[in-house]
Amino acid sequence: MIGRSNTKFFIPPEEKTHVMPDEIVPPDARTILILEDDLVMANLLRDYLQPRKFVVTHVRGGAEGVQKILAADFDVILCDMVMPGFPGDMFYRAVERARPHLCKRFIFMTGHTGDTRIDEFIRGIKGLMLWKPFQIHEVLDAIKIVLRKTSSPGKQVSP
Repeated sequence: MIGRSNTKFFIPPEEKTHVMPDEIVPPDARTILILEDDLVMANLLRDYLQPRKFVVTHVRGGAEGVQKILAADFDVILCDMVMPGFPGDMFYRAVERARPHLCKRFIFMTGHTGDTRIDEFIRGIKGLMLWKPFQIHEVLDAIKIVLRKTSSPGKQVSP
């Protein structure tokens, strides 16, 4: 037969696309607020934490951080101590007044070793401090400590 071909064509079924809203958080995801004015450090922390089932919110200063704290709870708060205009200790005191249950969730960070004001503040609140520069895995170790301190009895901590 001339003009006939044995070629068969496959026509795929109509594709369906499902869009998931950004607000959907996996049930085992933990939320972290990062207050860090250094964008390189903030991006490094975000890039390390997001693949480990953390939902990261980053702000560059204390005033913006207070707005986020008033709008939502966070499982962990990573807070730089030295930021322009609204340093970490002032942010902590604002959270202490507005949402005191979040105070046990702080991990402070600074590169200012030997600053007696920072040392006194951390000792006074019995806070957890990461001294910059730190190994990136130390952040996860500190997060595990905070989650263990703040989790309900019988609830397993797995960041």
